Amino acid sequence: MKTLRFAAGAAGVAAMALGAVFLTAPQVGKPLDVLWWLGGAVLLHDGVLVPVTLAAGALLPPRLRRSARGALVTAACLTAVALPVLLRPGPRANASVLPLDYGRNLLIALGAVTALTVAWHALRRLLRACRGALAGRDGPG
Repeated sequence: MKTLRFAAGAAGVAAMALGAVFLTAPQVGKPLDVLWWLGGAVLLHDGVLVPVTLAAGALLPPRLRRSARGALVTAACLTAVALPVLLRPGPRANASVLPLDYGRNLLIALGAVTALTVAWHALRRLLRACRGALAGRDGPG
């Protein structure tokens, strides 16, 4: 496990170094804007996502915590991907560049995450009930 953890850490450091190299590359128009965006991402993560996830874990019963936290993190990732297009759609000079309704599609994806989370929890509960019924049954005779 130590080797895997070290390899993951080394890959993360290498990715950060590569990002720093790309940030200072001449083709980046405004590196300060990128730094502002990165700082905002850290603040959003530490100031919104983590407290909401921890609060959900604290307020929900233990059997729901893991699936609810997973759903919240998945929803946050989906929203982070769709947010730039939703907040700044930009000019529509070429209709084929962003042809979809991203707001509607984000809601559909979030609904799917919610439905799958509820289905997963219901399946786990059903399997637990079946196991309990089988364990309580006496042998033949």
